[in-house]
Amino acid sequence: MTDTYQTTGAPLRLSGLRTVSLDDVVESAALMRRVDRKYLVPAATADALIDALAHSHAALQIAGRASTTYRSTYFDTPTFASTRHHIQGRRRRWKIRSRWYVEDDLCRVEVKTKNGRGETIKVAGPSSPERYGRLDGAELAFVESVLAETHPELSPSDLVPSAEVTYTRATLADLSAGTRVTIDWGVVASLAVGSAWIDDDFVLIETKGRALPARADRVLTSLGARPRSFSKYAAATSLLHDDIADNDIRDIRGRLLHCHSHSTQGLR
Repeated sequence: MTDTYQTTGAPLRLSGLRTVSLDDVVESAALMRRVDRKYLVPAATADALIDALAHSHAALQIAGRASTTYRSTYFDTPTFASTRHHIQGRRRRWKIRSRWYVEDDLCRVEVKTKNGRGETIKVAGPSSPERYGRLDGAELAFVESVLAETHPELSPSDLVPSAEVTYTRATLADLSAGTRVTIDWGVVASLAVGSAWIDDDFVLIETKGRALPARADRVLTSLGARPRSFSKYAAATSLLHDDIADNDIRDIRGRLLHCHSHSTQGLR
């Protein structure tokens, strides 16, 4: 899939933070089973959050970098069942993607499911950059083994690549609390029918923790931010497909979230 729009986003004030290694984050705050809370906020709010968390959080640094470029290809049914389940707010839902960490040239296949208690459970299987965006062979076998327990009604071999989402991510970790905060900017989604993107002046913050809100959530609340149901993938597909409900994004459509449809050759 080829992007028809490129974003840049605003750099964040990360240089003043202590740094932490990937190994330390994996050991203390991997949180493969967690509660996610998402916030779409101005970049200035993200900087205020970083300043407020400076004494408790450290910035993930890999090979001297404070951020990493992500490319993710999502797989769905031809009728976009994964997107529809998200928008319908089903407590048990799934998301499958091939993810490439560009600067590190690392690739893996990931399965994210939500259980009846609202917890997000993520499992990852090995892949390779040359197999990025593919769901066959070992990657398909891995997905089948995971979903056989959680979603036996789903046939992974019927899934097709439906969108590619790219962005830059910075990660903050509170090792003592075992929680993380990710900040994404320059978000662009490319589909066969067009592209969608988050406004350059806004970032997507996600807190990854336990049932009770973490310190980052409390700071964001004090800054006037509120958590919302938001999926980059589901937002893009509902924005570009008129037959998919846009419940989650109706209030930000055309303001924080934009698209270009190949069929209309215009912005909506």
